[in-house]
This record gives sequence, structure tokens and C-alpha cells, in this order.
Amino acid sequence: MSTNPQSGSRRAFMANIGKAGIFGTLAAAIPGRSLAAEIAEMAALPEAGHIFLSKPYLQAPQPDSMTIMWITNELCYSWVEYNKPGQLPQKAHESHFGLVNAYNRVNKVTLRNLKPGTEYEYRVFSRQILEFKPYKITYGETISSEPTRFRTPDPKALQVSWLVMNDIHDRPGSFADLMKINGDKPFDYVFLNGDMFDFQTGEKQLLDHLINPCGELFSTHKPFLFVRGNHETRGNFAREIGDYFANPYQPNYFAFSWGPVFHIALDTGEDKPDTEPVYGGIVDFDAYREEQAAWLEQQLKSPAFRKARYKVVSMHIPPLYSDDWHGTRHCNKLFVPLFNKYKIDLLVCGHTHRFALHDRKKGVNEFPIMIGGGPKAGIRTLIRIDAGPERLEASMFKDDGSRVGGFTIKG
Repeated sequence: MSTNPQSGSRRAFMANIGKAGIFGTLAAAIPGRSLAAEIAEMAALPEAGHIFLSKPYLQAPQPDSMTIMWITNELCYSWVEYNKPGQLPQKAHESHFGLVNAYNRVNKVTLRNLKPGTEYEYRVFSRQILEFKPYKITYGETISSEPTRFRTPDPKALQVSWLVMNDIHDRPGSFADLMKINGDKPFDYVFLNGDMFDFQTGEKQLLDHLINPCGELFSTHKPFLFVRGNHETRGNFAREIGDYFANPYQPNYFAFSWGPVFHIALDTGEDKPDTEPVYGGIVDFDAYREEQAAWLEQQLKSPAFRKARYKVVSMHIPPLYSDDWHGTRHCNKLFVPLFNKYKIDLLVCGHTHRFALHDRKKGVNEFPIMIGGGPKAGIRTLIRIDAGPERLEASMFKDDGSRVGGFTIKG
């Protein structure tokens, strides 16, 4: 194993991480270089030791569960200790078919049998595995996070609030800029509505451009939900991106209830035909959208949907008021008739890079549509949705803090 030519203390190294970005400090992004090579270099940095590459981030919130993810620079055995405030901690790890998840760096532990609408405190732990032989495992250093708290969703809550961002396109500073618009107003979760990236290049990009910026702002104590845009389907790391995120029930399209809202998220896929030469014959989004349409109708027929006070759908590509490309037309054909038939209350989209509000139009869209802007300064937007017993208020703000407009839906 090579030695680190750089000198300095562990404290100085950690300070540099804070200034330059955790993963960027550990490995340079060299075109054509494999992720395995970057990991090998990380392990060869004695000044780094065994460290977290990300803070823990909350995923897949459910009334009785919460998923916690984090990333380390060394192969580990990892677990979570959690408790209600004032009570003794419990330990949780993941296992499948009798084997506890271990010897990995991307860590995911789901806390189960939680109480709805309840606050929990948690810390994550990762124990370095130095050697993994058939009959002997040699452990190294154990590292742990700071104690942090979260609250589980309450399906019986009278209100819920969330923030929506879209089309960040590899501009990580936009997260802080847009979160400033919200100020200190409380919220329950953040919804990332596609095109957080230009295309997928590797783990470094995910860490530096999404996971760590969100970790500094909110995701250690407030979950985020992430649905792909068309740009998340591109690049040689697109098929691995799902390993770094978790959503309720389905990885890329899903539905969940939180308070008075039934929220459906669809994965609209690519905007061009599957036969487009740039895809090299290795995409199949038409069939994927048709699969979602069948699933969607089942959700729209479900008791949870029918009983909900408000019904909201989020998807990246708007099926109307967008462009005339294949993806838009296909989404229109498959999804809009179902939205009209089952009477959704609000559709939230992105993709066009032009913020817009479209009210109900009889025979076309019998529901309001919000299209977030971005990614450049001046056209970036934050959408805030507050749902209560009497009304749902959906407001869109430009990145200068001014309110563009919104919709009020009576309960």
C-alpha cells in the first residue's frame, strides 16, 4: 500500500475536508478512472484514517420506520443506535437471509416498529473491517456520528408541509440559496423533483453535489425524497445511483400518506424516444412508463387515495405546457387521463427551466399545475406546500425571495 506524500495532522486534514468537500479531498476526479481506483487511493491515506464521507441522511420516511444512510471511506460493519429521548438506546443493523450487511461503504439501515408522529434520537456507527477471511474477521477503528433527532410521519396529523426543488443541475450552492428563502419556517420533508445533476459520473458527484450539501442544511434531521429527472438516466453511473437513495416501497416511483395528503411520485424517464442513437440501444422507457401507468391507476383506486383530503402528484417532465418531445407526449397519453378521471388536486413538475403556473382547464388539465424553474440564478425556484384541515396552500418563490404565485385548494 502506498504512503501519503502529504504531511500534517489528522485535525488539519479534517479541516481541509470541511473547506474542499469530503470526497474531493480524498480522490481527484480523473476522467476514465475507475471508482475502485479512487477507493484504493482513499484507503492509502493514513492521515485520513477511517472517516465518514457523508453525514447520515434520512430516507424513506414511514409512520413506523425511517431509513438512515451514510457513506464511509473504508469497508465496514455498520449499525444505528436509537431511542426515544430519555430512554435507553436500541441497536439496529440490516441483515438478509441470515447474513448481516457488512464489508460495504454505502450504509443503509431501516429502523422498524417505530411509533407514528414520534421523535427519536439516533447515532450511526461504522466499524472498519481490516481483514475478511473465511474463518476470521479482523476489525479496526469504530467511528460514530453526533446524536441527531428525527420525527416519524403521522398519517393522522392535521397538517404537513414540504419543500420542492428541481433542476439543480450540478450547482450544489443552489441548495443553500433556495433553503434561505424558506428561512426558519418549519417543514416536514424536502422533495427533489429531478435533474439534480447533468448526468451521472460517480460517487464523488453524488456526495459533493447533493448528499453533502443537503447534509449540511437539513437531511440529518429532515428526510428528503428523490425522483429522477431525465438527466439522472444518463452517464455511466446512472445504473448505480439507486444504491445511494431510498424511497417508500418503490425505488424510483412511489406513493405515501403524510397527514392529510396522499402524495404520488412518478419517474418520467427520458424525453427522447428509446430508439434515439445517443442511448445506444440500452434504454426501455416506453415500457417503464406503461408499467407506471398501470401501477398509478391502482394507487388512484386505493382507499388511502380516496380517503385523503388532498391528492398531490410530483413528476419531473410536465405532461402539458412543456415541449412536443416524445417523453412529454407519452406522459400526456398515459397519465393525464388518469389524473382527470380520478381528480387529483395538484401536479408539481420541473424540466422546462421556466417557472410557470397553469390553472385548471376544462377537458385538458382539470387540476392546477406548478412547474418549477432553474437552474440558473434568477430563474431558480423553491416551492412550499402547506396542507391543513381547511386548505392546501402551494406557493412558488423565485431565488430572490419574491413570490411568483401559487394555488389554494380547499379541504
